[in-house]
Amino acid sequence: LLASLSGLPDEEAELIKMAAPLHDVGKIAIPDSILNKPGKHDADEWAIMQTHAQIGEDILSKSDRRILQLAAIIAGQHHERWDGTGYPHNLKGEQIHIAGRIAALADVFDALGSKRCYKEAWEPERIVALIQEESGKQFDPALVTLLLNNLEQVQAIREQFPD
Repeated sequence: LLASLSGLPDEEAELIKMAAPLHDVGKIAIPDSILNKPGKHDADEWAIMQTHAQIGEDILSKSDRRILQLAAIIAGQHHERWDGTGYPHNLKGEQIHIAGRIAALADVFDALGSKRCYKEAWEPERIVALIQEESGKQFDPALVTLLLNNLEQVQAIREQFPD
């Protein structure tokens, strides 16, 4: 939805839709004790957890298939931040591929609304408030505007595909 709303061609939007679910494939290399920890990670655990983005990019980039090449970009860039303080490459603004920017926003929207071993699901109003606060910092402000202006559609998609 965000890809289409941002003006990408239908084919590119469909590729993002198919590639984005692979964004966390690098977590296969993260020990379960860290992945499933019911509390906050310490500094060493957090450093290990952050490696999943680069690992995912490395795994997927070995393919010549267009969809897996895009999945590699998404895996490697979905924790980059609009303000340049993300990881693993410290990309900033439009240096981050549009698919990575879309996946970053969609991932946070989905993760915050989902119960995890370390947290309860957030209420929709709290999610929206955080996304608004992070516009121009963590997230592409244009994508935040698109998400917020189409919140009913976004929430309907989330309800269609619950945990």
